[in-house]
Amino acid sequence: MRRLLIWAPLALFALVFGLVAGGLIKPADRTIRSAMIGKPLPALAMKPLLSDRPGIASADFATGRPRLLNVFASWCIPCIAEAPQLLKLKQAGVEIDAIAIRDTPDAVRAFLARNGDPYARIGDDPTGKAQIALGSSGVPETFLINGRGEIIDQHVGDIRAEDIPGILRKLEAAK
Repeated sequence: MRRLLIWAPLALFALVFGLVAGGLIKPADRTIRSAMIGKPLPALAMKPLLSDRPGIASADFATGRPRLLNVFASWCIPCIAEAPQLLKLKQAGVEIDAIAIRDTPDAVRAFLARNGDPYARIGDDPTGKAQIALGSSGVPETFLINGRGEIIDQHVGDIRAEDIPGILRKLEAAK
């Protein structure tokens, strides 16, 4: 029994080392997914952020055509990185609407002038209420909405070139 007690600290150390090494090799997925996936879009009625296009209303999404709803901000660095991919999606015929989080019209105009403008509508969410209603935890996030106005998928983080084919497939399947 005494021999076993001598090895106990080494066994405990090996166990702790194994757990830490496992966590470093394959860390847990800490992505926060919306609980709204598979449900109708929450009631949204946001005034337009820019005067040259409409705001966002839930009824805009029950038109029979799937579309994207991008949650972004002009102050968001990953939003700048995803801008070229959103333009490619727009060129592919995807309708994209946006919710601007805690932003100003001048800042968004400057952002769109620098990075391109893929949006048909931009709703103003100065307090983040719409973002919370969607179950969005940050910017950028993009929601795929089917033609019945239901959230069918969520892309957390910036959209990258390798994400475009999958997004297009999901939108095609949502028709």
